[in-house]
Amino acid sequence: MPYVLLVLGVISRLIPHPWNFTPIGALGLFAGANCRPQVAWAVPIGALLVGDLIVGFYNPITMIFVYLGFLSGPLLGRLLIAPRRSAGRIGGAVLASSTIFYLLSNFGIWLDGFYPMTFAGLIECYVRAIPYYGLTILGDGLYATVLFGGHQLLLSAWRRQTGRYAQS
Repeated sequence: MPYVLLVLGVISRLIPHPWNFTPIGALGLFAGANCRPQVAWAVPIGALLVGDLIVGFYNPITMIFVYLGFLSGPLLGRLLIAPRRSAGRIGGAVLASSTIFYLLSNFGIWLDGFYPMTFAGLIECYVRAIPYYGLTILGDGLYATVLFGGHQLLLSAWRRQTGRYAQS
């Protein structure tokens, strides 16, 4: 399953999309909830890295903080969703993951010198990024719904087909 998620992540980086409206965060949450911890982190990081190899790298400091921001997904998926799945837990994990990404990635942008290196510059950076934060939440929420909902539908269909109703 991690390979399929990785390929989906890479493809999503290559097709046109609004800024910050990607499935990378949701893929990280899903991988964290469904894959072994040793490989779950590789889904968002691998998708970012392969995508960046194809479309090009950007400012190194910003890149590091973007990658760090996406590492929260597998961790939150493991801690919040894997133990007991519910729409509320998935929604909370989406909001937490999106917020951590927003805080870390924009801190990296500020550190990279896109804004004055003052407290006021940091606040300006976060304020100007609010629209992108909204898109991150919407994208992560939509893609998490598709991933977790689609997975549940497939499991239900498989169980009906095979007569296996064990808990997943």
